[in-house]
This record gives sequence, C-alpha cells and structure tokens, in this order.
Amino acid sequence: MKFNNLFTVAAIAVSGILITSCATRQVTRVSTDQTIDISGSWNNSDSRMVAEDLTGKILTANWINTHLEQHQGQRPTVIVGFVQNKSHEHIDAETFLKDVESSFIQTQKVRLVQGGKKREELRAEKEDQQTNATVSSMKKFGLENGADYILQGSINSIVDAHKRQKVVYYQVNLELTNIQTNEVVWIGEKKIAKYVKN
Repeated sequence: MKFNNLFTVAAIAVSGILITSCATRQVTRVSTDQTIDISGSWNNSDSRMVAEDLTGKILTANWINTHLEQHQGQRPTVIVGFVQNKSHEHIDAETFLKDVESSFIQTQKVRLVQGGKKREELRAEKEDQQTNATVSSMKKFGLENGADYILQGSINSIVDAHKRQKVVYYQVNLELTNIQTNEVVWIGEKKIAKYVKN
C-alpha cells in the first residue's frame, strides 16, 4: 500500500514538471541573417558565412578572366560536384552550395549545369519523352552543355575540449578543376572557430 502511494505521488510530481516545462516553451521568429548560436555546432549562420566568403572569392579570381581570354569571351560552364563531410558532426553541404550556385546564376559570370541526381532525373525525363512526347516537343539526347569545370570540396573539423570548455574549428575547402586537363584552377577555403563554455 505504501509503495502504491509513493508511486502515485512520484507520478504526479513528474507529470507536474512535464506540464510546467511544456507550458513555458516559447518560439520567436528571428531574422535569418541574425547569428544565434545555441549548441556551438554548425548552423545556418556558419553556412551563410561560408557561402558569402567562398562565392566572393571564386567569382573574383583570375581563372574566369583566363578562361574568357582562351575561349573568345565565352563564359565558363561549371558543374557542382561532391563536397565530402569529414567533420565530427552531420553537416549538409547543400545549404551553402545552393547559395554559391545562386550567385553563379545571378552574376552571370559563369554558366551552371545540373549534376548528380538532378542530372539523372533530367536524363530519365528525356528518355521518357522519346516514347511519350510528340516528335515536335521531344527533347533529344546528346545536346547538353558540357561543363568546363567541376567544383568539389570537403568540410573538416577539429575539436579541442577540456572539462567544460571546447573550441570547435571548421574548415571548408573548395576546388575548381578543369575537366579537360585535370588542372586545378582555383582553391578556396573558409575557416570558422567557436569557443563553447558550459
């Protein structure tokens, strides 16, 4: 009997704590440009900083002028390849790569072609059109724009921790390679360091 009473009291106490903690939760809309760092892990601010920095570097580097001189003013065509996450946490590189791609299109300094799964989906649609579309609207194989350069990279991290303090160091590296010659024409990096104290 005493055990049942004790269990009931404990259950009521736990329920009260849960209800109170749920009732005090607040959600506030914030600007996506605002830097808010709660966990010390990679976040949207880091992604934005990487995109802005590396986009500025790649679009103002000498490789573009060299290409224009060698190809009678024809803009270079770039495909975005794989960015490998070698860091200690899950980081989706697509968030900052989409910003880089968007800048390619907005500035009109380079031409961008689809790669990876999206390219496969486009080719599957073209294949489907061969049997299901009218001859006049059917898109043909073999007319894609071939990329001149491929953008690839990696995300690395180092964690230095002692007791309740740690420094998390991220480094994002991107490389642009001439597909015809395998020559690396541009390398860029962005470093971010965070001091976290609990």
